[in-house]
Amino acid sequence: MEVLYIDGCPNRQRTVERVKALLKELHSFAELIEVPVTDLGSALEYGFLGSPTVRVNGIDVEPSAHTSTQFGLACRTYQDGGTRNGVPSSQLIRQALQQAQVTEMESQCR
Repeated sequence: MEVLYIDGCPNRQRTVERVKALLKELHSFAELIEVPVTDLGSALEYGFLGSPTVRVNGIDVEPSAHTSTQFGLACRTYQDGGTRNGVPSSQLIRQALQQAQVTEMESQCR
């Protein structure tokens, strides 16, 4: 699990805290890695949609972001119902973690 961020991101710490709390709540053994994105080249390499970006197994927690190509060094907002927020909701992160668990279980059964 990754949190990608740019230096000075005002939502990084709240996002990291939310992810850690959910990992604990879900009794997940996933490791949280914080990844600094320092320049435009890195942003393009990582497919960085803005700070903070949260990914589970390389997949963005926001489903609507999966087809986006608006990479760059910027702050990011997440769609949460009818509002936008600089921190992904617990629900988005939880759903991504649960989907990753299902995908892992399915691959083990093959």
